[in-house]
Amino acid sequence: MELTAIAAVARNGVIGSANDIPWHLPEDWKRFKAVTKGTSLIMGRRTFDGIGKPLPGRASIVLTRDPDGAEQAFRAQHPGALAPGTSAVWVSTLDEALAVADPQLPVYIGGGAEVYKLAWPRLTRLDITEVDAEPEGDAFFPAIDPEVWVEESREPRTGFDFVIYVRR
Repeated sequence: MELTAIAAVARNGVIGSANDIPWHLPEDWKRFKAVTKGTSLIMGRRTFDGIGKPLPGRASIVLTRDPDGAEQAFRAQHPGALAPGTSAVWVSTLDEALAVADPQLPVYIGGGAEVYKLAWPRLTRLDITEVDAEPEGDAFFPAIDPEVWVEESREPRTGFDFVIYVRR
């Protein structure tokens, strides 16, 4: 199974600050939507709660230590968020997440920091928006070691690049 992490990462490795993203890049969000549409998207509970709803056209798989409690809390805080055409499943392990992911669809890891670290040994690709900034933050992406990862493609933009890495 091909397993891809998708993230926007600052030069200093920051991916988040206080459960938010410390930059505003509409082109990155547009690309994230296009790339992950029609896939299984695994993310942590805080990332999912921050989005506030399952993303349309994707199977949202939420990794949390308390799947039942997290699902109940989400449904209580966001009534009606599970609209037709959306889906979410709460699981407690990465193995469970991969087991419920549709084997016919690409599988993406969409954050946060703990989930990236957990999935790191199993990842085959990285789809990274390299942000040309060094903001303060409290959530970090794992270091991309050039001994392990090789750059496959790069699309430069103003202030950021879209970069694909594959495991050697």
